[in-house]
Amino acid sequence: MTERLRVAVVGAGGWGEQHARIFSRREDTELCAVAGRTPERTRARAERYGATPYTDLDLMLRHEQPDLITVCLPNEDHYDVTLKLVRTGVPLLVEKPLVFDLTEADSLLAEAGERFFAINFNHRYAEPVQRAKALIDAGELGEAVFATWRFGGEANHGNSPHANLIETQCHGFDMLEHLVGPISTVSAHMTDKTYGAFSTIALALDFENRAVGTMLGSYDSSYAYPDTQRIEINGTEGRLVIHDTVRALTFSRIGDDVERRWHSGYFDDEARYFAGTFDRHVDAILDALRAGGAPPIHARAGRRALGLALAAIESHETGRRMAVNR
Repeated sequence: MTERLRVAVVGAGGWGEQHARIFSRREDTELCAVAGRTPERTRARAERYGATPYTDLDLMLRHEQPDLITVCLPNEDHYDVTLKLVRTGVPLLVEKPLVFDLTEADSLLAEAGERFFAINFNHRYAEPVQRAKALIDAGELGEAVFATWRFGGEANHGNSPHANLIETQCHGFDMLEHLVGPISTVSAHMTDKTYGAFSTIALALDFENRAVGTMLGSYDSSYAYPDTQRIEINGTEGRLVIHDTVRALTFSRIGDDVERRWHSGYFDDEARYFAGTFDRHVDAILDALRAGGAPPIHARAGRRALGLALAAIESHETGRRMAVNR
């Protein structure tokens, strides 16, 4: 592997531009290719970031021989292209969701084996989240008792009636397990009252450590609303709240009227920049790749989030609380 890693981005859509931006501007990477389905859009994206455009994936692989491939495709169209790329043996970073079908997820993981296969749950790299994790790990909250995730914005319409749950609230499943621990049971309520898909969901959760939790995820809301994304973790010794992923972290000790608050300082624009969470994740990915280690967030985390979502769907359909195996 060369010192300056050659990176190919597969996908020329909206978030794919963040992939191109990051790898074109780093001193330790070269954005060698952008591959897409639409010639005009792919060409424009590649020209903007100094890469070669391709609409033929096989041609790109032969000509460019990248050291890392990143994949950012429409949410419900991940499997076929990801399977093809996994089989090349080239280290891979994919966007969430991994896929919408558990059999497909298991197929991808089996094909990848021990090869480098990362997924971008970039919320973990927000400054308030990292500070919250440090507080929890240091025992500042005591033992977790309950946790809440709320996240809602405008609809991203898809073919699946459960697009909101699988493609967006996967961040919630990943984040709650990251901060609190494994979820053991799920009970779900969902509504399709606005446009026919289950655009708003409410879940009740049990954790293996006997804490309880809730998730509220909606495509019937707006990203313009303050605290459209909010995480609360309450423990026996204190409580923390993460506001809008990157906006702020508040921490209170039990019985203390004084609240501690972190927010990005005057010169610290990077910490309040949501796309910068991906930059931070890429730092960790490249460090692991160069060291020959496992990715910081393995694609197995995508399979886990999908399994939890499917348990929630089964709970809604059957009216039962569903146990979730790890």
